[in-house]
Amino acid sequence: MAIQWFPGHMNAAKKKAAEQMENTDLVIEVVDARLPEASCNPMVDELRKFRQRPCLKILNKIDLADPAATAAWVEYYDAQEGVTAYAMTTKKPGDVARIPDMAKALAPHRGVPTKPLRIMIMGIPNVGKSTLMNALLKKRVAKVGDEPAVTKTQQKLYLDKNTVLVDTPGMLWPKIAMPSDGLMLAASHAIGSNALIEEEVAEFLAIELLKRYPELLVARYGFKEIDKLDGIGVVEGIAARRGFRQRGGDLDFEKASHTFLQDYRSGALGRISLETPATRAAALAAFGEEQRVKAEAAAAKAAAKEAERMKGKRGT
Repeated sequence: MAIQWFPGHMNAAKKKAAEQMENTDLVIEVVDARLPEASCNPMVDELRKFRQRPCLKILNKIDLADPAATAAWVEYYDAQEGVTAYAMTTKKPGDVARIPDMAKALAPHRGVPTKPLRIMIMGIPNVGKSTLMNALLKKRVAKVGDEPAVTKTQQKLYLDKNTVLVDTPGMLWPKIAMPSDGLMLAASHAIGSNALIEEEVAEFLAIELLKRYPELLVARYGFKEIDKLDGIGVVEGIAARRGFRQRGGDLDFEKASHTFLQDYRSGALGRISLETPATRAAALAAFGEEQRVKAEAAAAKAAAKEAERMKGKRGT
C-alpha cells in the first residue's frame, strides 16, 4: 500500500514557509527519533539550503526510540554540513532548556537588540513541534493534540527580547517515494487516519518488529514460537490473547491492529527505532534497484510495442 497525505493547508504552509525563510537565521527541524530520515521533510532541506541557513535537527521522542540507533543518527547528522543534531525529549525540561544556547551558537552574528535571532521551527505533523514551542516559552501558545496536523497556520512569538520563534504547521510532501516511509509515518501517527488502513500498517509494523525486536513482542504479548510468525500472525495472536472477537466468534483483526499500533506509539512495547543509518542506506539502494528494473521493463515494453506497430505498418 502506497500511503500519501497532503491536505490543502500543507500546500499553503509550504508557500508561507518559503517566504518566511528569507527572514530566518536558523531552522530548527524536529524529527521523530524512531524514524529520523523517514520523518525528514525534503522540502525543509531544500528551502533552508537555498537560503544557506544552518539547521538544528532535533531528534525528539528519544524516550520511545532505541538508544543505540539514536546515537548512530546523531553521528550521521553531525557529519552533514550546516547541521547540528540534538537528541532529546520535550518531557524533560532540562533537555528543552539547552536549545536557546545551542541556537545562538549556530547564528552568533544574531541575538542582540538590533539584530534579533529569528528561528523557524519546522517538521512533519505530530513530531512534537507545538509541544516544544510551549516548553520553550513555558506557557501554552500552540495547540497540542494526539492527531496529526493540529497546527494549521504560522505564528510568531518572542522567546526573549532578542529571539523570535516562528512556529509552522506540520508539513508532509506531495509524494512519498518509498512505500516503507509512508508506512513508518503511518505507524508513528504522522499521517491522518483517513489516509490509511490500520490493518495494513499494523502488518507492516509487525514484520519490522519481527526482524528488529522479536523479544519485545514476546515480552508484551507472550508469544511462544515467535520465529514461526509472520506479520499477520502477530496481529492475529494479539487478537487471540486479548480476546478481541467479533460477533460470531471471528478474531477482530481491526481492534487488534489498533491496539498494536497504540502500544508502539505510546512506548508500551519498549524503545523501538524503525530505521538506522545502515538500514536506511540499504532501503534506498533496494528502492533504487527496484526503480531501475521497473524503468527497464517499461522501456522494453515500449520497444516491443513500437516494433509491433512498425511490423504492422510494413504488412500494409
